[in-house]
Amino acid sequence: QVQLVESGGGLVQPGGSLRLSCAASGRAFNTYAVAWFRQAPGKEREFVSAISWGEDSIVYADSVKGRFTISRDNAKNMMYLQMNSLKLEDTAVYYCAAGYKNPRLRILKEYDYWGQGTQVTVSS
Repeated sequence: QVQLVESGGGLVQPGGSLRLSCAASGRAFNTYAVAWFRQAPGKEREFVSAISWGEDSIVYADSVKGRFTISRDNAKNMMYLQMNSLKLEDTAVYYCAAGYKNPRLRILKEYDYWGQGTQVTVSS
């Protein structure tokens, strides 16, 4: 069992930066792939980025590639999403998720555990 709590969301101007954090509790966090998804009002939840449990695979949605960076610190049971050059269309609730060991990283249904979400609003 893994519990996840996101933090770091807020209001930021276009072109600005935010760093989201996801704190995990429960045993064997290091055996889970972790990911970020986001959901804007009236839209489906969409994949943002993921990193495998062995850190041998990192993937990004095309919409964030070159702007966002995912990382994890297994010793601290933490994972992060550094978001730079933020755009209005990045506004959404961001969720962290964990899937045991070897999920298909881009697929929402592969993830077993979810945080409650943190709001990111990009506005001038």
